[in-house]
Amino acid sequence: MLRHLSSAATRRASNVAPIRGMSVLVDTCKQTISEIREAGTYKNERVIVSQQQAGITVQPPSGEQKQVINFCANNYLGLANHPRVNAAASKTIETHGFGLASVRFICGTQDIHKQLERRIADFHKMDDSILYAACFDANAGVFETLLTPEDVIITDELNHASIIDGIRLSKAKRMIYKHNDMADLEEKLRSAEQYRIKLIVTDGVFSMDGHIAPLDKICGLKQKYGASVFIDECHGTGILGKTGKGTAEYFDVEDEIDIVNSTLGKALGGGTGGYTAAAAPVVELLRNKARPYLFSNSLTPSVVGASIEVFDMLNETTELRDRLEANTKYFRSEMTKAGFDILEGDHPIVPIMLGEAKLAAQFADEMLERGIYVIGFSFPVVPKGKARIRVQLSSAHTQEHLDHAIKQFTEVGKNLGVV
Repeated sequence: MLRHLSSAATRRASNVAPIRGMSVLVDTCKQTISEIREAGTYKNERVIVSQQQAGITVQPPSGEQKQVINFCANNYLGLANHPRVNAAASKTIETHGFGLASVRFICGTQDIHKQLERRIADFHKMDDSILYAACFDANAGVFETLLTPEDVIITDELNHASIIDGIRLSKAKRMIYKHNDMADLEEKLRSAEQYRIKLIVTDGVFSMDGHIAPLDKICGLKQKYGASVFIDECHGTGILGKTGKGTAEYFDVEDEIDIVNSTLGKALGGGTGGYTAAAAPVVELLRNKARPYLFSNSLTPSVVGASIEVFDMLNETTELRDRLEANTKYFRSEMTKAGFDILEGDHPIVPIMLGEAKLAAQFADEMLERGIYVIGFSFPVVPKGKARIRVQLSSAHTQEHLDHAIKQFTEVGKNLGVV
């Protein structure tokens, strides 16, 4: 009898029209997607069927697989598939397993987690560090945990979305200063005297422009107004500074930085994971109150073991960083000679400015046809009218890779009236 009633109820349910709320939601999403396509800002995901490296294999939606040179990965040091990193990941699975099925404070902390946190703290010349699933989580955890309405955050207007979202979670007062504008930052600091903690927040490197925050000047203002400094080093760690320790080393102000957030997912092997490095009491408080840490699974052992190996490699030699610097200087120089509008700098993020979103998308598509994998960036990732191809160089790129890319850029640029 119960089975009969259940079957009858199922038949009746199948004849009921979809719930109106769901229909409205789906229709609204369809309309928004249509608008995105019309604006030329729709983002297609290209499928890679090889390891991440300088030369990769992509699978188009239709047709045969294609061999291309990758110029849009965060794989700055070429460590994403380095034999030593791969071997360390495999070995750690054998010794410590695949996963932990727990958050850190219950039963999710292994000896290797503490070893990696020690490596990170030493690398940044800090007392301690704390691991997260991603740097997005590190940014989501730090401001809400450390700051109250008695405090103020003074943040660069072009800081990464994860910083913006993290700041929104905090109850601290928020002030925004113009991008890398020290006069405006000083004005904000001058007006914030009544607050307990004055935290200056900036990306070390701004990912869309390759601009480097002037930390020497920022730290000068920190001293003048009794502030603290937070930097997000996702595009600086392993890259900038004479030994790759980041923007603070680049400006020789490592002793002046109070909090460093960064990632294991870019130059440091390209896996997953993020971290905060700071004074011991700061890290201790984050371990006890940061919600993304308390309520997310521990970083998987394979990533932890591989990341320990990465830090050991960086401490052994600067060969990869030095090769990246040479590649960056060569590519920037030759592309400028070819007539492209490139934002100045010396970071391996090289923005090729094109202006219009549809032009950037077309340019990227034609480059892919020629065997060069790049992506067009447009609104809302960058401001309207400032669409671009963002080239990212790697120490894994050879001279032949660079010369071939420059040749193809130049030919497509001429065909599309860019140069």
